[in-house]
Amino acid sequence: MEIKKIAVLGAGQMGNGIAHVCAQAGYEVKMRDIEQQFLDKGMATIKKNLERGLKKGKITQNEIDAILGRITPVLELEEAVKDADLVIEAIPEIVKLKLTTWTEVDRLTPAHAILASNTSSISITQMAAVTQRPERFIGMHFFNPVPVMGLVEIIKGQATADETVEMIREVSQKLGKETVLVNEAPGFAVNRLLVPAINEAIFAIQEGVATVEDMDKAIKLGLNWPMGPLTLADFVGLDTLLYISDYFVDEFKDSKYRAPALLRKMVRAGWVGRKAGKGFYDYSGNTPKPLRF
Repeated sequence: MEIKKIAVLGAGQMGNGIAHVCAQAGYEVKMRDIEQQFLDKGMATIKKNLERGLKKGKITQNEIDAILGRITPVLELEEAVKDADLVIEAIPEIVKLKLTTWTEVDRLTPAHAILASNTSSISITQMAAVTQRPERFIGMHFFNPVPVMGLVEIIKGQATADETVEMIREVSQKLGKETVLVNEAPGFAVNRLLVPAINEAIFAIQEGVATVEDMDKAIKLGLNWPMGPLTLADFVGLDTLLYISDYFVDEFKDSKYRAPALLRKMVRAGWVGRKAGKGFYDYSGNTPKPLRF
């Protein structure tokens, strides 16, 4: 089977990035979300990111027009997936929402199609089990920002066929990504290490060990991270970080994965990072300003 048409479920920061790289690689893409405003924002982000490449001389206007022409934004789920060869889901990290979505997608999608979740932590086997094609279900975990980051984690569920793994490896390589193969476990490879590390930085802020800017500076210069853990938390989304932390505790039954009280309080306040304009930094001005805790 040759993959030609891809449906991307979700037009948020991960979904629009995935749609961007798929269209840039030559695939026909339908990007689906539940409200027109989300689709409009997603398309605007893709256009803005492509225009950055134009200013740097990395892409031509004709190429941009062709890429945008390969992306069709749609509101109806059936319209998005009815003729897809590959469905990539990039919706919020909520188990019940994922399972409900995949039950419906499985019903509406051609039998030959591969189903891939961009989940950063949730069980591939659990999601595959609500479909009639667990052997064609797989994890395809991109990293933010998708057009820039070079890795895709391929996660094999209990029933995922080797043929499915190879097809997703080929697609990922066509997208210009390096891949690693991970057997299913909560958080897979990257987030199993990253989420506890970010949480520990938040615990340190909660305990008054350091200021936000000094914690980020310490990790950037001391461990050679490209950005500090609190800047990264804002970039990922504090709500997403909390979902993953709670899921880890539920799956591992180990309190070392627990979320800091400060993280939970910030999410309740709506301070979930860049997308909300406030997290550990205030993004209302031209330059992010660290908050005091």
